[in-house]
Amino acid sequence: MQFKITNELLEEVHAVIETANDEQVFAFFNEYHHADIADILEELSLEQATYVIKLLDSEKTSDVLIELDEDDRERILKNLSAKEIAEEIEELDTDDAADMIAELPEERQENVIAQIEDEEHAAEIKELLAYDEDTAGGLMAKELVKVNENWTVTQCVKEMREQAAEVTRVHSIYVVDDNNILKGRLSLKDLLVAPARGKIKDIYIPKVDYVYVDEDDEEVAKVMQKYDLEAIPVVDQEKHLLGRITIDDIVDVIKIEAEKDYQLAAGITQEVEADDSIFELTKARLPWLVLGLFGGLGSVFIMGGYEEALSTYKELFFFTPLIAAMAGNVGVQSSAIIVQGLANDVVKGSLLQRLLKEVGLSLINGIALGGLVIIFGYIMQYPASFTFTIAISMLCVIIIAALVGTFVPIILDKRGIDPAIATGPFITTSNDIFGIFLFFYIAKLMLGF
Repeated sequence: MQFKITNELLEEVHAVIETANDEQVFAFFNEYHHADIADILEELSLEQATYVIKLLDSEKTSDVLIELDEDDRERILKNLSAKEIAEEIEELDTDDAADMIAELPEERQENVIAQIEDEEHAAEIKELLAYDEDTAGGLMAKELVKVNENWTVTQCVKEMREQAAEVTRVHSIYVVDDNNILKGRLSLKDLLVAPARGKIKDIYIPKVDYVYVDEDDEEVAKVMQKYDLEAIPVVDQEKHLLGRITIDDIVDVIKIEAEKDYQLAAGITQEVEADDSIFELTKARLPWLVLGLFGGLGSVFIMGGYEEALSTYKELFFFTPLIAAMAGNVGVQSSAIIVQGLANDVVKGSLLQRLLKEVGLSLINGIALGGLVIIFGYIMQYPASFTFTIAISMLCVIIIAALVGTFVPIILDKRGIDPAIATGPFITTSNDIFGIFLFFYIAKLMLGF
């Protein structure tokens, strides 16, 4: 059964902690998975959470700290000494250890690293800290199993046993030469059936997917997704094997990117959370709201230019929200599909082909919706000329909105700007303005005012 925080559980947790009986508290929390403990700690006070972290074994609390929300982890780490943090770090894989240390102030980072007893572990963490967090180097861990192509099968098995002791999960076995250059990968099946004196160079698989250390994390995610990889080796430009990236880190990248794109689509210019300060939330939301305000004022300005027409054909005013809504909805639909395609790298062909496809789709949708408007006009006994004006205006607006929704994300992507920005208020506001302008311009041509 899935773990769930309940009022009854929290009451039990508080009661156990209030006993201040270390053995009892230890026994209580030790029964839970580290991810569940993290959920519980986020519901406790800082003092209580720190007490639990200091009480449990570092082997478990190191994983608990990684699972915690970044802000909660930061508050707890402030209450721990450099030595205590170092003890937690020593239990983590190098990628998680580097991520945790990177959140500390620079001066404290040095103090914590100095307290790490395993000098090799400390050196590897320092190496990872030098890479940009949004690159393959920033994601990779140093723990992996690698074998030399010149080893015999017997020697290989012996070395693998020693290396595997330091690796939490063995996804792949990588083959390198004497200069640590990645040559391929080793199949366990091939290793098991090979003669004991056989050489690894005779049985390894030379075809192996890899990424460069400075490659963008989103590109790494695409490669692993495309080839269904659980792990991928990381190399430098000379193909020296540096580390590996596992699927759990890529899931985090995909989640973070999805959250960022969702917020951009909603018109939020920077990553924020619900419990951030009012100032941070305002700073993230206000720019797009200002854009929406100017867009609305633009629409008012356009309608003001057709004041006489509105006095003659009052019904036009009532259809204005409909036209604006259709323009915005169609634009968001088109841009959302294109942005999704760009993210998954499935938008193929030329821009002209894509635009022509959208025109065809828009014609079908526009004719269908225009037909419904004509039926509505007939029922409401509007003049035929007026009804057809609304229908044709809607058709034109739908086509233009679809083209804008397709064209803008592709252009943004080509210029290195996140195309997700084109699925929110930007596209809605621009299409509202285009839609209202086209509506009144076509109405003027057809109704002759």
